[in-house]
Amino acid sequence: MFSALLGLGVAAAASAAGYQSMAPTGQWYGRTFTGLARGSKQIALTYDDGPNDLHTMKLLEVLDCHGVRATFFMIGRYVRERPDIAREVARAGHVIGNHTMTHPLLIFQSASQTRSELVECRSALTDAVGKHSNLFRPPFGGRRPQTLRIARDLGLDPIMWSVTGYDWKAPPPATIETKVMAQIRGGDVILLHDGGHRAMGADRGSTVIATDTLIRRYKDQGFEFLTVTEMKKALGSQRSALSL
Repeated sequence: MFSALLGLGVAAAASAAGYQSMAPTGQWYGRTFTGLARGSKQIALTYDDGPNDLHTMKLLEVLDCHGVRATFFMIGRYVRERPDIAREVARAGHVIGNHTMTHPLLIFQSASQTRSELVECRSALTDAVGKHSNLFRPPFGGRRPQTLRIARDLGLDPIMWSVTGYDWKAPPPATIETKVMAQIRGGDVILLHDGGHRAMGADRGSTVIATDTLIRRYKDQGFEFLTVTEMKKALGSQRSALSL
């Protein structure tokens, strides 16, 4: 009986550990940024897996139309392929972060492989746009203590999310919008995609349309759109005020 209970306990612990390695808001394996306190009237739009021809540029048009700045987590190999798009993102005033060189699931990578992925992506970004943020988002959200330790050793700040549009399979815009609206509570970091990790040219037309609708909706409700960098500064200001 004891052995059976012990086995169940081990299985449950393993399951919880596996969940925490992928859960966007999980904090077991180290602190990651997922947004502000619930109820804040501030939102951060983030986009993964670019730069992507042609949807990143279309997304820039929508964001510019609304005067919104977002945060783009770019894959290094795509930056090498289309540095011109990466430069346009930077020129438009958006924040650019590290999303590894080839988009592997880092929980299965060795320490040397993880470090190489981050260093090579940083090099690609520097060559394309020069100075950029120290923000880092692990592919698929997968991380373990070693992943976060290496990132921080390299001066990178791990960023996750609290809301996702589940847009990687290119559903209709209304589906993306409904998914996002069901999760927003204020202070959120929203995960969307301007590219696809498998190949350049992923169809993100639905995400572009959904972005336009979501910005209109939440601006009408009095929300402010920030970059992740701005949101982290806001959090620092909140903590400083509380300590006074």
